[in-house]
Parts: sequence; C-alpha cells; structure tokens
Amino acid sequence: MQADLVEMGSETPLNFVLNTGAFIPSLGLGTVIGPSDSESSVVEGVLYALEVGYRHFDTASLYTSETALGKAFKEAFQKGLVSRDEIFVTTKLWNTHHDPERALVALKESLHALQLDYVDLYLIHWPVKTKGEKKQAPDDNDFLPLDIKSTWQALETFVELGLTKAIGVSNFSVKKLEDLLEYAKIIPAVNQVEVHPMWQQKHLKNYCTSKGIHVTAYSTLGAPNIFYGANDLIQNPLILEIAAKHEKSPAQVCLRWGLMSGNSILVKSYNKARILQNKQVFDWDLLEDDLKGIENLSQKRFNLGLWFVNVGNSPYKSYEELWDGEV
Repeated sequence: MQADLVEMGSETPLNFVLNTGAFIPSLGLGTVIGPSDSESSVVEGVLYALEVGYRHFDTASLYTSETALGKAFKEAFQKGLVSRDEIFVTTKLWNTHHDPERALVALKESLHALQLDYVDLYLIHWPVKTKGEKKQAPDDNDFLPLDIKSTWQALETFVELGLTKAIGVSNFSVKKLEDLLEYAKIIPAVNQVEVHPMWQQKHLKNYCTSKGIHVTAYSTLGAPNIFYGANDLIQNPLILEIAAKHEKSPAQVCLRWGLMSGNSILVKSYNKARILQNKQVFDWDLLEDDLKGIENLSQKRFNLGLWFVNVGNSPYKSYEELWDGEV
C-alpha cells in the first residue's frame, strides 16, 4: 500500500496514510530542546499545541525532550484533553545504540521518559554507528562499522513486541534505502529528511513514493535557529514576496509549500503565538505562479551531517559518501 493522503473535511489533508494503514498527522511539532529552552517551556508549549489541535509530536533520545513530552502527555491525559490513540508520537534511535540489545534498551528508556507503552513511529536517526557517549559530534575514534541490517531487524522485532506501531529511517539517501529494501521484511513507513523550498529533494521524494515510503520533512523553515541552519530561506526575496501577496508570514509560505508537496511537516516552536500561526496553513493555497517560482529556487542542503564526515575513523570521507551524491 503506497503512502497516500486522506481528505478530512477540506481540500488539504490533515493526515496521510502510511503503508501500515495508520494515519500520520500532516503537521507535527518538533521538540528539540535548544540552549534557551527549559523543560517547563517545553511542557507548556506541548500542552498549548495539544489545545489548539496539534496531534503529531516528534522527538528523539538525542533531543533531551522526551521527559518533558512525557510530563505534558500525562497531564493532557489526566485532564481529558486527548486520549493516547488521538496523538502520534515519533522518537528515534541514536547512533550509539545500533546493536540490537542496546536498541531495545534505548527504546524502553524512551518509552519510560515519554510515559507511554508504545510509540507510533520509531526511526533510525542516522546511517551512522558509534560508541561512547550519546552526543551530536562523535570523537575521532568513536565510529564503528555500520550494520544497518542487524539494527533494522531489531526494529522489526519491536513492532512484533508492540513497542512501536511503525518503523522507519531518517537521513537516508535513495541508495541507502535501496540497500535496506533488499533485506527488510517490514518496509520503512517513513523517511524523515530535510525538505523545504530551498532543498526540495525531488529525486528522493519520487523514489519514496514509488516504494510506498512516506516523507516527513524536518528543517521546514531552513532551521534558522539551529546551529547548522540559517535565515536564507525565510528571508529569501521570493518567499517574502509570496508572503506579502497572501498576507501570510514567510514561515507559513514554507509550511504551506511542504503540505502541497505531499509531505507531513515538522516545525519547532514553544512560543504560543508561533505555534498557533504555524497551524494556520490549511485554509489557503499557493498559486501556480508561486509554485513555479519556488520550483526554480537555487537548492542548498543545510544539514550536511558535518559531524560525521571526514572525522577520525568515520566511514564517510566526504559529503558525497554520506549522502550518496545527493548534495
């Protein structure tokens, strides 16, 4: 069954259908904890997002936000704001826990922090295997030989155990997906990758669609407040022009483009005004001229994964190797 969209009372899909048959909400809240964020601000932001209708929440063991999400979910359930089956929760396996036994420990730790019995989607965060502490940038000698097959087979058992409803990957190129599909008994439900008007990933998107793999977009605004990102996208003259024409914000233009491209989209903010504004992307459309202009924007990947390339004993000596030429 190919990933497809479901109409939910409007022309814009509020959910997409995964190859498992489950719905994934088309708009999700990203929950990285940045230097200026506190646990209390995350809890408050997540609760507000639930109140205004967000139902998809994306986290990872590396993000350090799972505990805050767990507190917010517990409070929301106790207040009757939502029930467990009304929310979609994604978390991810970090590079230090690719061994099957460690992967199981990692998922159980995530579930404990989230105060949940299962997650809706569990992803391999990067096609990288390391030892040492759980951190963004490995030390020179931390890299281990990559064995995605054994890691994927472990994730398949997690589905059988009921610890996750679906499994997938993040930051995988077409080549890495092709390799995985040679042995996968469960086809990845999702590939979560950087997608936005300045990095449209058409080749990857077309391949995923052909295999029934749904694309979830992260860094949908060009990651302006993340260390690898910039303001290039939300300050792009064309995006600003389109925003002014529609009386929308540049962020809303980028998010609307993502939805109209058939991706579920993630956007991170704990600011109530921005949380609400980012949700206001379902009742208007970009025009054909807007879409043509965006299609011709120069392309630039912001998240190159620089901390994994040409470092110590990393297997990736160039960005071309990490991304299999998709740079």
